Amino acid sequence: MIEGKINIVPLTIENIEDVNATNDYFTVFGRLIPTFNGRIWTHEEELFNETKEIKFPDDHLNWEEFLDNGDKTLFFAYMKGKCVGQIRMIKARNRFCYIENIAVIKQARKQGVGTELLKVAEKWARERNLAGLSLETQNDNLGAIRFYIRHGFELGGVDTHTHMKNPNIDIALYWYKPL
Repeated sequence: MIEGKINIVPLTIENIEDVNATNDYFTVFGRLIPTFNGRIWTHEEELFNETKEIKFPDDHLNWEEFLDNGDKTLFFAYMKGKCVGQIRMIKARNRFCYIENIAVIKQARKQGVGTELLKVAEKWARERNLAGLSLETQNDNLGAIRFYIRHGFELGGVDTHTHMKNPNIDIALYWYKPL
């Protein structure tokens, strides 16, 4: 466990090597089962009998495109000089701030890092007069889903085809938080 003050800083040439430092394992312990009734999404949880640890592959983007760019950005969270979290976002066509990635290392979870990163996203979105925040999760990432719901995100859509070529992903869930 890493404890201490959380410092949020933007991506710079000096910290660009920390881009994949926050890609850590997370526990898959259940899934969300969405239901659409008219214009309202409801959902229930199904817990798995067995859990598993998974990790997404590292991202390999042109990170310099995120430097001083009004339409996309990346922020890091540091505790005691160690990179413990990141949030990467873009100004989407639908006038939402789309969070492409938010990640916190396992040792720093449940210490407010993710909450602080979401605050940065909200500030960034407001500065651009965007309608709110949006993001995608997979239906079996129940830990992340619970985090987003606690922070005011609402399920806005489900897509069974986004990841149809990926045998490890069943359903994409799209979440929105109007500002």
